[in-house]
Amino acid sequence: MSIKKATLKLLSNIEEYVCEALLAFFVVLLFVQILLRQFFGYTIPWGEELATYMFVWFAYLGAVVAAKMSAHNRVSFHFRYFPPIVKKVSEAIADLLWVGFNLYMAWLSYDFVFNRMNLFWKSQTIGLPMKYFYMILPVVFVLMSIRILWNNYLTLVKGVEILDPEAEEIENIKRAAAAAEKG
Repeated sequence: MSIKKATLKLLSNIEEYVCEALLAFFVVLLFVQILLRQFFGYTIPWGEELATYMFVWFAYLGAVVAAKMSAHNRVSFHFRYFPPIVKKVSEAIADLLWVGFNLYMAWLSYDFVFNRMNLFWKSQTIGLPMKYFYMILPVVFVLMSIRILWNNYLTLVKGVEILDPEAEEIENIKRAAAAAEKG
């Protein structure tokens, strides 16, 4: 694999990699906390606070990954009854409303983190300014908007049908069942 392809693959999956790393780190950190508490009567003073922040970052970045995979929970069953072009346009309008909401939230959170947050607010045990933990908010709302717009570009311009993972799995099961009936 060329360096360009590897770099593009890294960039297109960066949220997933960060989510995986955060999940691994906070699970290991909490496991170590449990072992230390049970066997040595000691805890890492900053361990649970850091694990909590990592979990929050994991949850927000997971929302970006879900947007990338078109796997967000949404009410869309009624779109099935529309003609295909009306379905696509309706979903695109709903996604544009979602992007508008995300960009508004990105602006509000950016304003909060960089203009309104007290510079002296620090995490209790780690001692870092809370600004660093709250920075995830504007970042994920912008990233989610980019992923939603990209999916709409692929669907509306390129004609790619993006299935959420559950719908894709159902299609795979149907194909496997059809193949088993034939064979």
